[in-house]
Amino acid sequence: MRVLVAMILMAAVVMYSAPLFAADAAAGKDLYAKKCSSCHGAAGEGKDSVAKMFKVELKPLASKEVQSMSDADMKKTILEGKDKMKGIKDIDAKAADDVVAYVRTLAKK
Repeated sequence: MRVLVAMILMAAVVMYSAPLFAADAAAGKDLYAKKCSSCHGAAGEGKDSVAKMFKVELKPLASKEVQSMSDADMKKTILEGKDKMKGIKDIDAKAADDVVAYVRTLAKK
C-alpha cells in the first residue's frame, strides 16, 4: 500500500511541476523580437532584403517545412546556426525553448 501511495505522490509531483519547466511562448515572442525579427521578420515571414544579401531563401517560419522540424532540431538551429545562419549569441537552452514555443504559435495564425 505504501508503494502505491508513493507512486501516486510522485506522479502528482511530476504532473504539477511540468508547467514550471515548460517553454514560455510569451517570453519567446519578446526574445524573438529582439534577436530574430531583424532577419526573419516580425511575423516570421522572412525579409527579402536579407535573403538577397545572403543569397538564401528564407522560408516563412509558419511554413510546413519549418513547422515539421522537431523542437530539438529547431533549438539546435537557434543555438548553433545552420547553413549561413549563425547561432544566436547570448541565448541559453531555456530561452531557445521559449523561442521554439513562440515559433510554433506562428503556424496557428
